[in-house]
Amino acid sequence: MSKLFAIFGDPVSHSRSPLMHNFLFKALHVDACYTRVHLRDGSKLRDTFFSLGLNGANITVPHKEAAYAACDEVRGFATTIGVVNTILLEDGKLIGYNTDADGFMEAIKPFGTLKTVLILGAGGTAKALANRFLQDGYDISILNRSEKRLGYFKELSLTCDTWESFGCKKYDLVVNTTSAGLKDESYPAPQVMIEEILSRTSFVADAIYGKMTPFLALAKQNKLTYKDGADMLLYQGVLANHLFCEKQFDLQTTADVMRKSFLL
Repeated sequence: MSKLFAIFGDPVSHSRSPLMHNFLFKALHVDACYTRVHLRDGSKLRDTFFSLGLNGANITVPHKEAAYAACDEVRGFATTIGVVNTILLEDGKLIGYNTDADGFMEAIKPFGTLKTVLILGAGGTAKALANRFLQDGYDISILNRSEKRLGYFKELSLTCDTWESFGCKKYDLVVNTTSAGLKDESYPAPQVMIEEILSRTSFVADAIYGKMTPFLALAKQNKLTYKDGADMLLYQGVLANHLFCEKQFDLQTTADVMRKSFLL
């Protein structure tokens, strides 16, 4: 019986996930299909999942925390952070996972040894990365527009600032986890602040992919080594598909096949 998977998000029309997963399903002869679902209200994720008869799903911004709440059980790293980006249907129950963080760590391996990181934003992706960086002993700072979401990070004893309180230091890596630049030409913080930050870092990463955001354009202008979110997307997708296909294929095979979809 054919299986159906989807990605939930708002926006979601830009997502390459259907291309990646469907490419693998076709190449490896898996009887499955993957589509997009534009979901504005995260509280309706669970009902929508069941109404569509899905076997699994990925979740992108801004619904990763709502996805955690929608699950009957959460496993692995997602239990630490309260953020889910992959859901599987098991015996009528929704089981939640997080593949974002490990996907990101794989993506930044070419940057070499890093010690200090500044994360821009305080949403689900920021939570996932902050906790993963903590596991590897990074010195982490969080910069968010407002105080509203910083409580979580303060409990982790991280350096937390709003735009008003921020004092720039030197960082090995700066990561944008906000949606700034996805649908517009905005920066994840005031341009003057971003310019100062980029003058004091070596490496830059943006969770957004498929577009040269103003943030990355400025990094390029500063001759910094940078990455968009394409590799993070690939590696988190590899880990998610490994679950969707019930670990039928090894991770290297999955990665090699999925990477070819980026050439389309």
